[in-house]
Amino acid sequence: MAQDIYLTREGYERLVSELERLKTVKRRQLAKAIGEARAYGDLSENAEYDAAKDAQAHNEKEISDLEEKLSRVRILDGDIPKDEVLIGAKVKLTDMDTQEELEYTLVSELEADYEQGKISVTSPVGAGLLGHKENEIVEIKIPAGKLKYKITGISR
Repeated sequence: MAQDIYLTREGYERLVSELERLKTVKRRQLAKAIGEARAYGDLSENAEYDAAKDAQAHNEKEISDLEEKLSRVRILDGDIPKDEVLIGAKVKLTDMDTQEELEYTLVSELEADYEQGKISVTSPVGAGLLGHKENEIVEIKIPAGKLKYKITGISR
């Protein structure tokens, strides 16, 4: 059985919007490209037609994948404990080696975006922080060695 996918409301809306774009705008663009390629003549030796059909198949696969993922989505709500690092938590950390202050929001793999400070709960750092509470010191093994953080704040 497939696992539930936990998303924020924002992440869910982003995926729904992307699905809508693939089903409308992208499908129309690809249908037009196929029509134009068909006009070039013999389909058996028409590279543009083959490329357009491949792009169409890829788009339909993306639509199918998104629909399947959206069918398993559970939106994170306000009933999640605020004193423990869980999915959806915004965590403030202090690197115990460099004293650098960091802040991450723990999200599902679908929403992860390091540039925005959103890390996946399945990443080494995200998984290492799960279940811990404020003022705890956490050691996390990563491929490059060990990280040592003090959790200085948890919010939602």
